[in-house]
Amino acid sequence: MNDESIVIVAIRSDADIIAARQQGRQIAASLGFTSTEQALIATAISEVARNIVEYAQKGEITIQAFSERGKHGILVQARDQGPGIADLDLAMQDGYSTSNSLGLGLPGTKRLMDEFDITSEIGKGTTVTMKKWRY
Repeated sequence: MNDESIVIVAIRSDADIIAARQQGRQIAASLGFTSTEQALIATAISEVARNIVEYAQKGEITIQAFSERGKHGILVQARDQGPGIADLDLAMQDGYSTSNSLGLGLPGTKRLMDEFDITSEIGKGTTVTMKKWRY
């Protein structure tokens, strides 16, 4: 797989969450990630995709191989145009949930990946960018 290979999965339902997870696992496998790393990547994708369905109703997940400074990995970006997150600091605290779920939440998702960035604007949506390096 080369850096130009980009997969975009529209997220609107639970079936789309599964599709995005499977695409992430397939791309990770093609890049040589271990089965454990593939599971971590797939779980992180599931979490951000579930947030899209639950809070924004629709969005998309972009998954691609990438290289940066001689390192290789997988780049995942989740985007929506939902209500946005009012307090990112609070949302990134362990145990915080607006849905009474026992999911990993954003802090748990951040721990699964090597790099994690989130931006959000009220009324405009949220973008989560995650990277996992292949060592």
